[in-house]
Amino acid sequence: MRLSPLLLLSGLLSACAPAQQSQQSVRPAVPARATTPSNAVLARVPAVRVVRPSFVVPGTPPELNASITIRYGPVKPKTILLLMPGFLGGAGSFDRLARQIVALKPGTAVWTVDRRSNLLEPQAEVAAANPAQLAQIVQTGLPLRSKESVSYMRDWGLEVTLRDWRVAIREARTLTPEVFIGGHSMGGSLTGLYAAYDFDGPPADTGRGSDDVRGMVMLDGAPGLLSKQPLTVQNYDDGTEGVLGPLTGLKKLPEDPYVDAIYFGPKLASRAAAQARLAATQPNAPAPSGGLVNYPATNLAAAMVQLEQRYALLPFLALKTGQATNAVEGNNLIAAVLGGKDSYWVAGQQDRNKPVGWQADPADPTNPQDFVGRFWTPLSDFSEWYFPNRLSLDLAAVRQGTKGTPFEKDLRVWHKVSLPALGIVAGEGVSTPEEYQKYAALTGADMTVRTFKEAAHLDIISARSDQVARWILEWMGGVEAKK
Repeated sequence: MRLSPLLLLSGLLSACAPAQQSQQSVRPAVPARATTPSNAVLARVPAVRVVRPSFVVPGTPPELNASITIRYGPVKPKTILLLMPGFLGGAGSFDRLARQIVALKPGTAVWTVDRRSNLLEPQAEVAAANPAQLAQIVQTGLPLRSKESVSYMRDWGLEVTLRDWRVAIREARTLTPEVFIGGHSMGGSLTGLYAAYDFDGPPADTGRGSDDVRGMVMLDGAPGLLSKQPLTVQNYDDGTEGVLGPLTGLKKLPEDPYVDAIYFGPKLASRAAAQARLAATQPNAPAPSGGLVNYPATNLAAAMVQLEQRYALLPFLALKTGQATNAVEGNNLIAAVLGGKDSYWVAGQQDRNKPVGWQADPADPTNPQDFVGRFWTPLSDFSEWYFPNRLSLDLAAVRQGTKGTPFEKDLRVWHKVSLPALGIVAGEGVSTPEEYQKYAALTGADMTVRTFKEAAHLDIISARSDQVARWILEWMGGVEAKK
């Protein structure tokens, strides 16, 4: 998927416009609470990667028909929360939040999801690389899988994603009836779609996803996030413009099966993972020349300038950690025209004899050193290198009620949800309380909304604060008490 000039400009405008804060922030009184778990406590939370056989897709290599979860916490928990990552996200994006939840309530387990395309990543090469080899990866990236070699990804859409998730959900139900699902960003959308999905299809209409779970958690991602304009059958077959750029149509998916855009692709993802590893172990050492930035910088600065809200290109790839030091910053002229503020780009160093560095801001939600340390781990990456264009296409086409539409056969979303739901909005993110309430009115979900006012989109799963974890635990406890 490549961004058209029009869509790229639209993305720049969106990224540079003033952040909108919710005026309906809800911060209910919470019980007296224990000390926030330290990093040492979080590190002791057990975690294991589990791969299970899953839905068989004709043409897909057998080893890739898999359901993958990173399981934090006890083997025999009282409660299990399964979390689906967002657009371009991997299971590792939840590492801090998952550990916080388990540390605060050890009887709870959190299973975070890697979609089957994560199995296409040569993570062993990142894991085995020494600093010099990591520097080389930052500069050139790891070799891409050709699009022809993974043409089978054309079928990895909504149906496959939800059925892979269901394998893990049903296994969780063998351990406890207290099973909840949730997700961040696009993962929040997938959460609502799972609950409304009919896994049996007509005429049976008995395989409701909502029957599998007790409730839903949506983290800065309400259903419909990627489906702003209804698609026609011709749009679906031939392609059209989507929220994030051109959508590859069904006919061209075999030759264009995964996202490879100006802002993200498999090669860039491998470079980012390597830069994060260097930033985690050698934050103040010089970043590889010819790497992610075109000026001398420290490893930490080269990593964080890509995602820091002050400099980020797109609002769904942003968090708040601090600011570049020894940096010559230029105002983003597009944002200035629109009256935006704090939207900049780094042109180079103030003192040519020193690199651009990074200064953490303790008042910002996320600690940059903690973030880069969790961006890549032996268990999972923060990102999904090979994101299926079929899933983007399906999410653009799907609506809450597809029965009787041309998409009924492949996108079976039509059941009333009527589940307890928790929506947590990032005050400077991509969702609003009104979107969650609109979803509740449409589906019958019993919605509770909280707002993390100071958070950007990625802060909601990466913040040093354990507020989001406590909101989730408090809400799940309330649902369990009502059974």
